[in-house]
Amino acid sequence: MARGIAVFAGVSPDVIRASAGEAEALGYGSFWVNHPPTADGLTALAIAARESRRLELGVGVVPLQTRGPQSIIDGTRTNSLSPDRLLLGVGSAGLGALRRVREGVAQLRVLGCRIVVGALGPKMCRLAGEVADGVLFNWLTPAHARCSADWVRAGAAEARRRPPRMMAYVRVAIGGAARDRLRNEAARYAAIPAYATSFKRMGVPAVDTGIAVDGPEMVPQALEPWDGVLDDLVIRIIPAADTVADHLVVVRAARPRSG
Repeated sequence: MARGIAVFAGVSPDVIRASAGEAEALGYGSFWVNHPPTADGLTALAIAARESRRLELGVGVVPLQTRGPQSIIDGTRTNSLSPDRLLLGVGSAGLGALRRVREGVAQLRVLGCRIVVGALGPKMCRLAGEVADGVLFNWLTPAHARCSADWVRAGAAEARRRPPRMMAYVRVAIGGAARDRLRNEAARYAAIPAYATSFKRMGVPAVDTGIAVDGPEMVPQALEPWDGVLDDLVIRIIPAADTVADHLVVVRAARPRSG
């Protein structure tokens, strides 16, 4: 199971550079940022691209209901993101979400990169299996990841194609201050209707889909339930503070196993 690392796109360039450089040195396979309303994930990803040579570069995910395919194409080219390394994540919510994703994926194929679809429910998972190169799950348990993967495989089978690569963001917080930030972030997502439905479907509170531990030495064991569940596990850093040091604590604690 490959392992990636993910940071909030709005952190300082120094944090992105340091986290990407350390991730590459420690053997991670990919480096990810999100695309929140307050920051441009494609611009943040370009900083990581300049700091690494081997890492795949993912953005997860750009919401198609607020940023159209042509804007994404323009942003990818403006930031000189290499299609060979890029994992371009897109998603959508609300009325017409399935149509927007289907049409958006088709339009984005001009970039020549791998297109990843962010998926929560069974319909989006099946669509991702039908049209995407990868699927990015978010805020879920290992058990529900297996269920979601089955939905994706069903969509791929209906389209008579190989199932796409399946990945999940897993939030990791170390220490009391990071645990508080994880709780706050979980509460924000739990207030979003699509995520609220997903948490109800799983039968668990949002915060319980993340990992919160007291010390770095506890991270490897806490991640063990994810072993072999999907193709990639992407560690989404929840730092105690937005400093280089607090990000690197998680990068090092969750590093891939050697060999």
